[in-house]
Parts: sequence; structure tokens; C-alpha cells
Amino acid sequence: MPIENYIFLSIALFAIGVTGVLTRRNVIIIFMCIELMLNSVNLLLVAFSKMHYLANSATNPAAGTEAQLFVFFIMVVAAAEVCVGLAIIVMLFRNTHSVDVNFLSRLKH
Repeated sequence: MPIENYIFLSIALFAIGVTGVLTRRNVIIIFMCIELMLNSVNLLLVAFSKMHYLANSATNPAAGTEAQLFVFFIMVVAAAEVCVGLAIIVMLFRNTHSVDVNFLSRLKH
């Protein structure tokens, strides 16, 4: 499959994620959209890694593995972010009985 298809898919997923973050008010949906954006970046990194591997596989057998390692670390950080974020959301829901982003502005005072 050509690299352009991966690029278009990644751009579409990232655009859906940005649109969801900017338009939604539910914190759980916002977290899902952030994860969608991270996964679109991961898809693009793996696609470019594959392209780099195919171009340099004859001269360097380890070509393209750096991006895949970077994707692994992004996935680990995203999993940690989800754990912390969901813990905060659960505590917020227990105290306020709402997961609306606009309701969070009341916590300032």
C-alpha cells in the first residue's frame, strides 16, 4: 500500500480527534479523542518507519526500528495518561456527579 494512503488516514483520524476535543463537553469523550490523535501519530510514525526500512533494508538491517521504539514509548505514556486521567474523572464524578467540562470552572472558587 502506498505511503499516501497512510498519510491521508492519519490526517483524517487526527482531524476527527481535534474536532472532538474542541466540540465535546464530556471529559471521557475528550480523553478518547486525545487517544485517537495519539494513535494517528503512531500510525504515521510506523508508516514512515516502514518506508524508511524498505528504502534502506539492503544497507542497514536495523533501519526503521527507531520510530517503532518511539511508538512503543508513546503508547506507554498514553496508557499512564489514561490511568491518571480516569482516576481524576472518577474522583470528579464522585464529588460533583457530573463529567461536564463547563462544570469544572466552578472548582476555581
